[in-house]
Amino acid sequence: MLKTITHSQADIGDYLKLGACTAVMAQSLIGLVLTTQPTTQVQIGLGILYNLVKFTAPAFIFGILYTTMRVTLPQSQLTYGHYLRQQWHALFIPTIWWTLIYLVLLPNLQQRQAYHNLFGFLWQFINGNAAPHLWYNTMMLQFIVLMPLFWYLATWCQQSWQRGMSLLLATALFASGWLWFYDQQVFYGPHMQDWYLFDRLFVSFLLYAVLGVLAWQYRHFVNHYLLRIWWAFIGLFGLSFYWTNRELLAFGQPLKLVNAPYYKPSMTIYALAVIGLLTIVALFQIKQRLPITTWVHRFAQFAYKAYLANVFWAQLLWLSFGRALTVQHPWLGLGVCYLLTWLLAFTSAFGLHGLWQKIKTRFATFS
Repeated sequence: MLKTITHSQADIGDYLKLGACTAVMAQSLIGLVLTTQPTTQVQIGLGILYNLVKFTAPAFIFGILYTTMRVTLPQSQLTYGHYLRQQWHALFIPTIWWTLIYLVLLPNLQQRQAYHNLFGFLWQFINGNAAPHLWYNTMMLQFIVLMPLFWYLATWCQQSWQRGMSLLLATALFASGWLWFYDQQVFYGPHMQDWYLFDRLFVSFLLYAVLGVLAWQYRHFVNHYLLRIWWAFIGLFGLSFYWTNRELLAFGQPLKLVNAPYYKPSMTIYALAVIGLLTIVALFQIKQRLPITTWVHRFAQFAYKAYLANVFWAQLLWLSFGRALTVQHPWLGLGVCYLLTWLLAFTSAFGLHGLWQKIKTRFATFS
């Protein structure tokens, strides 16, 4: 059984958030490599790699809810207003600044259509179309605002395990219905163009949020059995990964990443398998009190800010030398750009935080 984890130590949520952030940085770069019109063989490899890292949004939501439950539920005096003030500084302000940076300095990254007036600017600002990855912020921040709902569910489930099972079953049935609805109406359906914003509604990722809540609430039971059936998650990972690749490659060439959405049964099972495996790795390392847990906790605290910055750095690297290198050596170009993007994204996240702390200290000294 795991020993008690303090707020300064890594938890399962930290591993999920850092793992998701590390993997997601490859997604936008894969899209850039595809613009160079690589060979069919390279496209197949890129599609397989894209599916490999296509677990990030579910993992991040699971991790956020798990850590938030762990940190906030024991604080009986924590109010919703105080919680929102904390999240305003930690999540909303960085989102606002980076969205402005993308819209003003890199307007070519806008999705769907570019803004031409103030209304268009504001619409692109809030709907997640300011850059390819900012759709996620629109979705994730909904969970932050709705956190009292998940506090209530956690408290409700605490009274009996039957309630937890009922919640899990109801959520699984809802998620199945949502996947069917999305496949019929949105994914190459009659509303593919006009209902595209459905992919950033919080209900699309509700399953992973509820699982994060239940994983914390029933942690002693969950942790014990996950470590015993680790082999099952390896098998589930292999089968679902094969399934996702078979579906994507069946669309033929040229490879289109839009054909690998999160909202498919194969992708859902794959995401759950990866979440399970990352959780098992986290449990083992935390149980052994390995030094890496301190590193994971520290970097996980800056994962969201690094995520916000990663496309900015990827674009600069791509325009400066990345594209030219990738045209000649696709895999080398992708690898070099990815490594530098990760380093620059986290360096900027740590650096901007440190700079802001110094500015606040300086103002506090003068006041």
